[in-house]
Amino acid sequence: MQSSKLLPPILGFLLLLFCLESFSATNEASLRFEVTLKQGLVATPQTGRLLVILNQKESPEPRFAINDGSVIIGRDADDFVSSQKLLLDHSTISCPIPNPSELPTGDYFVQALLMVNQDLRLPNAPGDLYSSVAKVHIDHAISNTVCLQLSQQIGPEQLPADTELVKFVQIQSALLSKFHGRPIYLRAGIILPRNFNRKPSETYPLWVRVGGLDTRYTAVHSMMGEKSDFQKTWLADGTPQMIMLQLDGAGPYGDCYQINSDNNGPYGDAITQELIPYVERHFRGIGKSRARVLSGASTGGWASLALQIFYPDFFNGVWSSSPDGVDFRAFELIDIYSDTNAYVNKFGFERPSERTLQGDTKLIMRREVLMENVLGRGNSWTLSGGQWCAWNAAYGPRGADGQPIPLWDPQTGKLNHEVAEKWKSHDLNLILHKNWKALAPKLQGKIHIAVGDADNYFLNNGVHLMDSFLSHADPAYRGRIVYGPVKGHTWSDVSMREMMNEMKAATEK
Repeated sequence: MQSSKLLPPILGFLLLLFCLESFSATNEASLRFEVTLKQGLVATPQTGRLLVILNQKESPEPRFAINDGSVIIGRDADDFVSSQKLLLDHSTISCPIPNPSELPTGDYFVQALLMVNQDLRLPNAPGDLYSSVAKVHIDHAISNTVCLQLSQQIGPEQLPADTELVKFVQIQSALLSKFHGRPIYLRAGIILPRNFNRKPSETYPLWVRVGGLDTRYTAVHSMMGEKSDFQKTWLADGTPQMIMLQLDGAGPYGDCYQINSDNNGPYGDAITQELIPYVERHFRGIGKSRARVLSGASTGGWASLALQIFYPDFFNGVWSSSPDGVDFRAFELIDIYSDTNAYVNKFGFERPSERTLQGDTKLIMRREVLMENVLGRGNSWTLSGGQWCAWNAAYGPRGADGQPIPLWDPQTGKLNHEVAEKWKSHDLNLILHKNWKALAPKLQGKIHIAVGDADNYFLNNGVHLMDSFLSHADPAYRGRIVYGPVKGHTWSDVSMREMMNEMKAATEK
């Protein structure tokens, strides 16, 4: 789960939209974008999702501001070559406005982006093509044709330079490469303990950290930035010394959630059988299950908890904050097993997907998923690389076409309960219910969960359902679930130093 949802309010844009309800058919056709491909830029026809992004801010470039108040227009590009023009107009899907012809008159900074990378489904991935930024004036009193040329390509991904305590690794995964039929790589950031180079014979426990939605392995750079709070704690005398492994939150359908899935492939097995053994060999890890612990918040809260549950003998404790839906009866506010529609609740009202701490609705499902429909091939959120796409790919079944089967119809929101049944293999609370007698001896004392009881994305509801089981489980789970009154997303009951002290105690048992 991301710490800030898509589609923040577009101040200035939406106030003017109320004045645009009486557009004529002529006006609807008056705005169009023509995108071409620079001759010689690429050697082969390009297939992917073409976006035109408009923002009233000059900086950053529109392609870096997709989730920051931009208007996005999207369509598919199939076997696109330099002799073609691709058109985006009033008939093309867009967000947050119904079609591009409803853009308020004014000045905009505009950029085209063609997303073609199969392995990293995120904007601005290696291989993606983009245009220069154009400043345009849109006036609906006259015909507007905006011409954009894809003239630049994002280069191959390069590992950042290592420092004394920060290292980066990339290994080809045999398991994932076999699944996808092409080379697939695992990337990770490593933070070494402060005495690592002063004590060359010392071995250390491993802390596996999973970040929020789409957190890249390169996050270790900012974590160890000069005078950052993390760095101060990490280098302080008395802080437990361990190796910190930051997993990479990018995959074929957005965040891979670090577990085995029908669509992403065997990420969980690849991490436990390939990546972690590699890191422990190369950076003097203890290499035993008692010396491996996990943590994460939001997306990372779910992924770390799932890794502990799916690999109970491999890890020795998880500290999970604000985990994404741990019970699919509370998948945000959707009960995927009994509700009939993702966008409208059983009372007939539009379903919220984000709230303030005071309970005001900030975002509704229909609007949030519309953004992902714009980003996804085929106008479908299931191929967007966004939050709902990532969940659907991680938890759901794969179709005959090799793509994830939607949990609900992209346009109507109607839930598919046959697909929901397949999701049960990743419903963490249901897994605990069904397998507790076997799991209890392996998980006792290992589960620590914290969540704000005013979580912005309603994630506390699923935690309460898991708590209602674990608090009465037999044998006892001997863990900890803590709620923060009037606390929001990513709240934790312990500081980093306190968590590391608890981790150290666990690895020494």
